[in-house]
Amino acid sequence: MKSKKNYPKSFSHIGITVPNINEAVKFYSEVMGWYIIMEPSLVKKVTETAIGQMCIDVFGNDWETFEIAHMSTSDGIGIELFSFPNGLKEAPEFNPFNTGLFHFCVQDPDIEGLTQKIVDYGGKQRMPIREYYPDDKPYKMVYVQDPFGIVFEIYTHSYELTYSSGAYAK
Repeated sequence: MKSKKNYPKSFSHIGITVPNINEAVKFYSEVMGWYIIMEPSLVKKVTETAIGQMCIDVFGNDWETFEIAHMSTSDGIGIELFSFPNGLKEAPEFNPFNTGLFHFCVQDPDIEGLTQKIVDYGGKQRMPIREYYPDDKPYKMVYVQDPFGIVFEIYTHSYELTYSSGAYAK
């Protein structure tokens, strides 16, 4: 019996829990330019609907309602925003050393402009903008956080170009 060849899977979406769904949709649409696919809506814990049953399967029974919105990046990656009325409203302490999701990354050639816009909307710049390969490649990166405390990274160039050997090398 032949084994099937492995192939790279594509990235579909990421789910982010926020304290206020409307403020998050505003931030991510105005600052990041992400498209609103589905406006914020209320989900109720009911077994009579597919979404209600699915959410019971995922979250268990210790909830009654929550809000959800769907957004999309320019390259079609989904951003699924959740806001739970009974959850903590502050982000956990930044600790990249523990197991779990550490950050996500977006790409923008205007790293300085996007970083400033994030700060102007109540977020933070967590470090100076740095060059990965000074004098060899014009690639920059920075860690920031949104107004809700969610840490993410910005690259000026694609992941593949940033880490490939010889790209833009002298």
